[in-house]
Amino acid sequence: MAAGGPGALGIPPLDHSLSPRTGYTRAHWEAAADGLLRAAWRWATPRGALLDLPGRPSRSGTRSDGLEGYARTFLAAAFRTAGGNGADPAGLLERYAEGLEAGTRTPGREDAESWPPVLDYTIAGQPMVEAASVALGLRLTRPWLWDRLEDATRDRAEEWLRGALRHTPAPNNWYLFPLSVAGFLESVGRGDAETGAAIERGLELLEGWWRGEGWYADGDGRAFDHYNGWALHLYPLLHAHLAGDEALSARYGPRLRDHLSSYAPMFGGDGAPLHFGRSLTYRFAACAAVGLGALTGHTPLSPGVSRRLLSGALRYFLDRGAVGDDGLLTLGWHGPHAATLQTYSGPASPYWASKGFVALLVPPGDPLWTATEEAAPSEGPDRALAVAAPGLLLQSTGSDGLVRLHNHGSDTVRPWQGELFEEEDPLYARFAYSTATGPTARDNPPDNHLALQLPARPGTWSVRRRVHPLGAASAADGEWGWAASWHRPVFPADVPAPPSLRVESVTVVRGRWEVRAHRVVGAPAGTRIRLTGWAAGEAPGTDLLPLHGLAAADPLRAPHGTAYARWVRVPVVEGEVSGTGVCAAAAVLGDSTGSAAPRVSVAEGTAALEIAWGDGGGRVRVTFDPPAVEEAGAG
Repeated sequence: MAAGGPGALGIPPLDHSLSPRTGYTRAHWEAAADGLLRAAWRWATPRGALLDLPGRPSRSGTRSDGLEGYARTFLAAAFRTAGGNGADPAGLLERYAEGLEAGTRTPGREDAESWPPVLDYTIAGQPMVEAASVALGLRLTRPWLWDRLEDATRDRAEEWLRGALRHTPAPNNWYLFPLSVAGFLESVGRGDAETGAAIERGLELLEGWWRGEGWYADGDGRAFDHYNGWALHLYPLLHAHLAGDEALSARYGPRLRDHLSSYAPMFGGDGAPLHFGRSLTYRFAACAAVGLGALTGHTPLSPGVSRRLLSGALRYFLDRGAVGDDGLLTLGWHGPHAATLQTYSGPASPYWASKGFVALLVPPGDPLWTATEEAAPSEGPDRALAVAAPGLLLQSTGSDGLVRLHNHGSDTVRPWQGELFEEEDPLYARFAYSTATGPTARDNPPDNHLALQLPARPGTWSVRRRVHPLGAASAADGEWGWAASWHRPVFPADVPAPPSLRVESVTVVRGRWEVRAHRVVGAPAGTRIRLTGWAAGEAPGTDLLPLHGLAAADPLRAPHGTAYARWVRVPVVEGEVSGTGVCAAAAVLGDSTGSAAPRVSVAEGTAALEIAWGDGGGRVRVTFDPPAVEEAGAG
């Protein structure tokens, strides 16, 4: 067990009778919330308006970071108090009330307590994010905090919060922050045309981002990641639930149910969420959608499975250094890890993990807390699950609980943006992610990647930016599945690439094996291909085998490591293509002892591949233009 962790928070002994897999019960969740809040409040300003946690500042500056400390911990305190029907064992609500009064007295003033004003996201946008947490905290704790404030304090708080309604959010999930502020103001009788417009605007944009099968894009474009659970589902459905709005709940509840059908299988058998997408330092906020489903009843999961996922995620991080010896959440994944972070992350940013405590709103006597834990989806039989709307393919193996995500649909390029080499994002651009490996840093060789090198510019390899999905499907019994996409290889601005150059990619999975097939179109004669595999440390094991058009090459060194290992090697296979050509390799993550690798054959004069699974599980045929995968018979 890492230093800090459960011991630093005062977590009680494990209870394996009620929770045979994690040992965590509601008491452990309450103790975790109390411990995190107790540690954070040691760094509060005299009147508690700012929690100036130690560490490197974000790009928004230390005052904004201090507000972030107040707002994000307040969210945890609000879930803890409201879920306990007003229980406030540490007396923190009185301190949050005093901080609210001090912070909103003279916003923008350079003194010890004043909050920065809420402005446009392009100027000083971070306070708009925190306004949503403040508003939601006030909404949840209304009987014990808001209703006891002086009228003047309530007026000043409202005026500060209304900055979120009057300024421009970032063009993504940020539009749900004014919605949350407006929802609170309406809940306390302070609604008007301005609040109504903010709610209507947020919900209207949300409809435009809906892609189906339980998934929203995070704004225009195709960014699919953990923001689905901890923002795009959380804010509107929690607003509907707290308002008692049955019409909105009827709209958003079934969407959450559908989301959980494909999201629940993304947690590893050790409790880990997938290491994929931005803001990963929020850690167990990744389980917020599971808690929200249990709270609202919009979930396909039994109570025992829901708590298994919730407690598994919480314990996973507490056991692996997410909390330091001082009881503070660190900036990183397990422990501190700079490559995991974005520039908007500051010392208090990890406390968006507070969203995981939404589960505490479920009453103590509910089956979520009283039922015996059951196995997580990843602890069952090997499974492949395709989710066509976001272009994702899930692959899990029950013997080790490993989950892999094959990305053929998510990127961070907005529709109006160009594809720039310098903006390649390791957290989206790779073909595969897992619950036990992280992507290599941008300045190290990329893992799970296909790159081209033009003959005119040896030494310069392309990157993958905009992803165009081409289909995904899986067998009804989860025995196998596939997903496909295409992308235009992106080079530095001084490297002219042929305008017709493109790569079509298909991933086919069965058991723990993956076949990665690629068709390169429009390549100049002598173009080099480099395909890389999983960047794993000593465990779990990994391998990458050339199957067609490629040959083994020496592994690449990635000294900056990943969020899971300090130093890794990246397996590589390489080849050459001229014009149009097809290549394929088999990748495996985890112990493949006793599991024969698949084989590939290509009919002469065609771009069709036939995969024969090594365990005698039959064959599948892969075709391109357009990509399609179908069973080819047994044998």
